Amino acid sequence: MRTGAVSSLATLAILMGGTPSIAAAQEQEPATRAAVIEQEQAAKVPTLKPYQPDAGERWAKKAQDILVGGGLNWHPFFDSAYRGGGFTLGAGYRHFVSPYNLLDVRGSYTISNYKRVEAEFVAPRLFKRRGSLSVLGGWREATQVGFFGIGIDTSVDDRTNFQFEQPYASALLEVRPTRRYLTVQGGIELSQWKQGTGQGSYPPVETRYTPETLPGLGATIDYWHTQAMFGFDSRPSPGYSRRGTFAAVTGHDYTDRDDRFGFQQVDYEAIQHIPILREAWVISLHGLASTTHGKGRQDLPFFMLPSLGGGSNLRGYSSWRFRDRSSLLMQAEWRIMVNRYLDTAFFYDTGTVAPGPRDLDFNKLKHDYGFGVRFHGPLATPLRVELAKSPEGLAVVFSSSAVF
Repeated sequence: MRTGAVSSLATLAILMGGTPSIAAAQEQEPATRAAVIEQEQAAKVPTLKPYQPDAGERWAKKAQDILVGGGLNWHPFFDSAYRGGGFTLGAGYRHFVSPYNLLDVRGSYTISNYKRVEAEFVAPRLFKRRGSLSVLGGWREATQVGFFGIGIDTSVDDRTNFQFEQPYASALLEVRPTRRYLTVQGGIELSQWKQGTGQGSYPPVETRYTPETLPGLGATIDYWHTQAMFGFDSRPSPGYSRRGTFAAVTGHDYTDRDDRFGFQQVDYEAIQHIPILREAWVISLHGLASTTHGKGRQDLPFFMLPSLGGGSNLRGYSSWRFRDRSSLLMQAEWRIMVNRYLDTAFFYDTGTVAPGPRDLDFNKLKHDYGFGVRFHGPLATPLRVELAKSPEGLAVVFSSSAVF
């Protein structure tokens, strides 16, 4: 009788729908871990929506479109005619002559009366995207370029100013033979340097030197400048990178039509970006060495000597602070990504100049350190603001390009 009662109760439960509910519950319970994940993902679908950037990111995106160009014909142009010109304002007009090739006409003016106008044709996708060509022509004037003397032991009290005008026309071809990493450049430029009396609050250079004591003083020089570069480049872009390596050797030949100031120069450069924490931090290192020598009895004009000082190398010193026939620069940065458009960086620069490469003395290195903020896009750095401290004071840097 007890067994029959149990069976009767089971039958009653089935008739009342109890067992089907239990079976349905068992069917809904996932049997595997993969099924659990799929079920959780399916449950989130009704609540998914596209990512909405916050107000800061929206403003940063608008600023990037304006500064980088954003496909607009009119665009800002903040490049000074020469380093040390001060705050710069300028604009350009970009016209696409084909889907990729463009003509860019631009000009700028600084608070120190530096002027620059130029036009550039760019063909970025030659040889099945393995090459690019730039053809540039223009004119610039710098009115108060600093000259402190030659050598590493000069004083800030020795500063004088000089002026120059330069019309120029050039062509630069870059080819990547293997599409990636290896890069080769070749270029030619015709320009005229006309050095004159400097303006500003410092005395003109000719009040302290003569053409006999300072080669190139008061000269007008017509240069044929040819260059060739061979290098390795694994960076995503020279304008903004958080990983990759760059190493190159570049040779320059400056031929003076009058055979007075012809010379040759070789630059050795290396850059290494070391990403940390999925590129949230980056250790960036840079080294650059330059050597020069005159052709036969020809000499280097003082304004063409390798130099250190200014917003792209020794940032804590005045522009063109140290000049000589050879130079050495070393830089290190700890870069911290704030968001997609903003980085900050702590940096240290050191370097020296000397008459020759064997004379470069590590006991006479000049140095500075500081902090900077960089506003950037995926491939370019249109705005860089930095504070740099050196034994000669505090410098504020505004630039429209990456430091390296």
